[in-house]
Amino acid sequence: MAGISQDWEPVVIRKKAPTAAARKDEKAVNAARRAGAEIETVRKSTAGTNKAASSSTTLNTRKLDEDTENLAHEKVPTELKKAIMQARMDKKLTQSQLAQLNLRVGVQIINEKPQIIQEYESGKAIPNQQIISKLERALGVKLRGKK
Repeated sequence: MAGISQDWEPVVIRKKAPTAAARKDEKAVNAARRAGAEIETVRKSTAGTNKAASSSTTLNTRKLDEDTENLAHEKVPTELKKAIMQARMDKKLTQSQLAQLNLRVGVQIINEKPQIIQEYESGKAIPNQQIISKLERALGVKLRGKK
């Protein structure tokens, strides 16, 4: 062995000493307990959590937000969903077949869940340009812009 030695001295880790105010409060509580007085504890509503102390919005703030902000995300336009459906039906593919489409000729792979195709055709999906590009290549049609 090449002289490996270990230090077996104990290491003592101590918590930080309580502050003067905490010690005074603790002494007061202990004194009250010894005297037999009632002790009331109050739990703060956000104690030990990561919540802000006051996260509620007032009615006026909420109304202002509703008037000034559009709180809905962008959806697939009607023309796009109809174009996807028509191109898929022209190729005689189901939504599931289109989602799993793997054309080895030009290595065009959609590889999305069938639910994604269903959301695009129903207009519920948030438009993603990469998915739309995959659909255009797989279906052989232009879905965006001028036809």
